[in-house]
Amino acid sequence: MIAGHSGDLDHAQQAVSDAEPTVREAALGALERLGALDDATLIVALADDQVSVRRRAAELAAMHPTIDLIDALSDDDPRVVEVAAWACGEHESDRDAIVDRLISLATTAEEPLVRESAVAALGAIGAVRAVDTIIAGTTDKPAVRRRAVLALAPFLGADDIGRSVEEAINRALKDRDWQVRQAAEDLRRITGS
Repeated sequence: MIAGHSGDLDHAQQAVSDAEPTVREAALGALERLGALDDATLIVALADDQVSVRRRAAELAAMHPTIDLIDALSDDDPRVVEVAAWACGEHESDRDAIVDRLISLATTAEEPLVRESAVAALGAIGAVRAVDTIIAGTTDKPAVRRRAVLALAPFLGADDIGRSVEEAINRALKDRDWQVRQAAEDLRRITGS
């Protein structure tokens, strides 16, 4: 939407309630670009009847740490859940309800992208109680395994969990997928371990 680039705040604010979902999506981005996207508007957009609007709202919520994404983590559409999980990682929210839901998604979500995003968010959050879930992710599909290996970085060298993290990384160094092996090698190189 050109309003975000031209500074047309009035047009962007009106477009957020347009009948056309693509216009509502664009309006959200325009308001964010103009520094005028408030939490109330995002909350309404997260409950929009169109998946694309909810997904865009979840994406933008990553830059609004006061937005509670717990409902978005239970959206009917996995595309919304995936982005909401990523946004939770950006928030680095260690709130129990968020971490619990991410743990559940990382282990039970049908969609691999959701599991991948949840594992990544758990690593970004750094919740120690999620380490076993992240380690379990190192045995999932290749994309999830790669993300899980990288999500272990915050836990390297931790006294109480370091051994299981080291074992998971060592297994990843021998993974059948070259990108998983590369992620483990990169992690070793970056951390010097």
